Amino acid sequence: MADMDLQSKLPAFRGALHDKRTATVLGRWLGIAVLVCFATGVLSHYVQNPSGWLVDVLPSRPSWGYRLTQGLHIASGIAAVPLLLAKLWTVYPRLFVRPAVRNVRHGLERLSVAVLVAAGVFQLFTGLLNTVQWYPWPFSFVPVHFAVAWLFVGALFVHVAVKSPEIRAHWRRRSEATLRLGDEGDRRSFLFGVTAAVAAVTLTTVGQSLTPLKGLNLFAPRHPGYGPQGLPVNKTAAAAGTDQVDVAAWRLAVVGPRPFTLTLDELRALPQYEAELPIACVEGWSKSAKWRGVRVRDLLERAGAPASSRVRVTSSQSGGAYRVMEMGRGYTEDPLTLLALELNGEPLSPDHGFPARIIAPNRPGVWQTKWVAKVEAL
Repeated sequence: MADMDLQSKLPAFRGALHDKRTATVLGRWLGIAVLVCFATGVLSHYVQNPSGWLVDVLPSRPSWGYRLTQGLHIASGIAAVPLLLAKLWTVYPRLFVRPAVRNVRHGLERLSVAVLVAAGVFQLFTGLLNTVQWYPWPFSFVPVHFAVAWLFVGALFVHVAVKSPEIRAHWRRRSEATLRLGDEGDRRSFLFGVTAAVAAVTLTTVGQSLTPLKGLNLFAPRHPGYGPQGLPVNKTAAAAGTDQVDVAAWRLAVVGPRPFTLTLDELRALPQYEAELPIACVEGWSKSAKWRGVRVRDLLERAGAPASSRVRVTSSQSGGAYRVMEMGRGYTEDPLTLLALELNGEPLSPDHGFPARIIAPNRPGVWQTKWVAKVEAL
């Protein structure tokens, strides 16, 4: 009697689109977005945090590689937001099915769904806030986001394995024998609306990295054309404590078998090279620019170190997680890797790293070290 009273109080969902066929179609799209986001995110994580042996394995070409993969990471994550909401709207009536757990398989399915939904909402929510560099939580974003990504994908594979019979049964368009008149049209309209929402959020944000679409960049936190010298910045010289540089006293230390120091005038007197390379940041924005400066491998050779040396670069900023960085031989040997002194034909502005900064191909913006004080051959 109590069970009957409980069932009578539960909401009833009679909408034609809370069905397995619609859920399967949305699941395909969402799965593609999640897997692209996961693969590019794992790649980005190891490029940003390479282990000891990986430092010398990471390639410097193609020069636009990180720009592409990180742009895909952010774009697929943003596209997944309306897809996840639509998917949850389609399947949420099943949360009220009684009994809650019918057998072991059903219990495993419910558990995988709970983990999947919680991890998915967490990843998309924290990822979106990371694009605007807002961290209203007590934990470190990068390691937690990376760990939960594996949890999310693991739960996804468990869920797909458990639901595989239903997915196969409802994969084709005419899979439902009991389809009521008009339901297919309603489904098409709903899926068209979801597609339009995905297209809208993607087109109005992807211009931060896909510059041909920058005119549509309405809602992304960065515009590729706005900032000092036509290039955005994440960390200003004032925030880094490097806005007041005494040029007469500034020296670049180059450490190797034959260490030496250079004044800014001496550095400018060395052979200068130009390269057109993008700044590609983990938040998803990127922009190509013209850089001019001294090749890092030339500095190493003058210090008596081989061009294939691993390099440690130290910034003069007062602190921060990226004050000291290392580059492997793939970057130091590349002639496009510069200690840049100019940006777009002008001396670097303080916000872009004056007096000197690193610019290297296929590398995250956080490792394009600004306000360089020391280059050390390892």
